[in-house]
Amino acid sequence: MIGLILGDTNFPNEVLKTIRKKKLNYLIIDLSKNKKFRKDKKSFSISIGQFGKIISILKNNNCKKVLFAGKVNKPQFSKLRLDLKGIYYIPRIIKASKLGDAAVLKEIIKILSQNKIKTENSLKFNPELTLKKGNYSKVKPNKEDQFDIKKAIKILNNLRQYNFSQGVVVRNGKVIAIEGRGGTKKMLEKSRSKKFRNQGVIVKFPKKKQDLRIDLPTIGLETFIQSKKAGLKGVVVKNRQHVFLDRKKCVQFANKNKMFISVK
Repeated sequence: MIGLILGDTNFPNEVLKTIRKKKLNYLIIDLSKNKKFRKDKKSFSISIGQFGKIISILKNNNCKKVLFAGKVNKPQFSKLRLDLKGIYYIPRIIKASKLGDAAVLKEIIKILSQNKIKTENSLKFNPELTLKKGNYSKVKPNKEDQFDIKKAIKILNNLRQYNFSQGVVVRNGKVIAIEGRGGTKKMLEKSRSKKFRNQGVIVKFPKKKQDLRIDLPTIGLETFIQSKKAGLKGVVVKNRQHVFLDRKKCVQFANKNKMFISVK
């Protein structure tokens, strides 16, 4: 039995599809915004502050392993429903939250570990959703594109340890936008330009010192559509350190729009 701690994006759907296909025993801790897994008989819709309930469900179902998939938004702590263990653990979570979203997830993993529950890599059952080094489109980055990519990677590497940013947009050697709490969509909306078309890159890398079992940068068709609207030429991710959804559709879209997909 594995416990699936699921949030938003389409990634959890892919994980669930594979788990069902393999006929593995599972249960779902549904942390998605609109409780989108509520129709599954094995799903439990729980507040992130109800640690006692979460741990009890996992232990009562002999779940010694969990897997995180999808985006879990940092909660408004003042509005959380807390149980006794939630009250006990919440000061640690609040303290971690001041360091950023990555620190919150690390603290949750620590709490699970202290309760003898191991966290598996998010891609354990879906290794096909990550790409190795190379170029996956007909168009390849030219010298100017490579310069933009190097600049973007340098910017991400220089961010403080627990910064929540996983993405940056660079065009013609200039930093156009860095991912904020609004996520990739907001960053790309800020990057739109009437002047430039098919210039610039979006680079999505894991946060510095990130626990690579969870919260990997996720790329999908929507990312490419938004990047096209922003007038960008390429999307860049890190070797085996990302979740790549709708791969076939993304490659088709990139080729049709003379964009590149590069894995560093």
